[in-house]
Amino acid sequence: MIDILLADDEELVRAGLRAVLEAQGDLRVVGEASDGGEAVAMARELRPHVVLMDVRMPEVDGLAATRALVRSGATGEQPPKILVVTTFENDDYVYQALRAGADGFLLKRSRPAEIAHAVRLVAAGESLLFPAAIRRLAAGRGNAAARATMARAALTEREAEVLRLVARGLANSEIAEQLFLGVQTVKTHVSSVLAKLGARDRTQAVIAAYESGFVEPAEDRLSEEQPNRADPTRS
Repeated sequence: MIDILLADDEELVRAGLRAVLEAQGDLRVVGEASDGGEAVAMARELRPHVVLMDVRMPEVDGLAATRALVRSGATGEQPPKILVVTTFENDDYVYQALRAGADGFLLKRSRPAEIAHAVRLVAAGESLLFPAAIRRLAAGRGNAAARATMARAALTEREAEVLRLVARGLANSEIAEQLFLGVQTVKTHVSSVLAKLGARDRTQAVIAAYESGFVEPAEDRLSEEQPNRADPTRS
């Protein structure tokens, strides 16, 4: 059973999400919060596996709440996976939340099956990536620090191949198929890439790849507008 906390200032949105999620046999909503501050307190009390976090809320917004929950991981707590819920995918708040450590984002207009799949995906340790959207959000945000980090990482040729495919939104199983490698070997390469970049997860690695110029915008055209939809049990 995957426990979920809903954080949204609109009661109707929370009710709709609860209905969608609890129609699934393996998903359970354990709490609802109406602002970011309440979400942080409830997450620390209820210890959900996943938080669906509205990015724009009064008082404490989803960005600040995401940062607070991610910081809790540095104190030894196990932070929940965070899915930012948004109306507009090109919202700067979404990008900042991803940089802060959110595991992906979900559009409010998503179909019920997509919402359930997204929750399962991040709960299983994957990131929900929309390569084209991240490319647009990262456009013009290149900086010297990101380039220096990438240079220091000194990725091997195979690790560089894996990072480029991760940036296109491919899951481990899909990368393994494309590179003719075992899934466990791909997992090892991904872990090495994350360690070398000092990245918390795949999303952070993808952002670093774009901001450093390591991945150019034209490189992810094949996955235009499509999130990672791989079966997490195969990744």
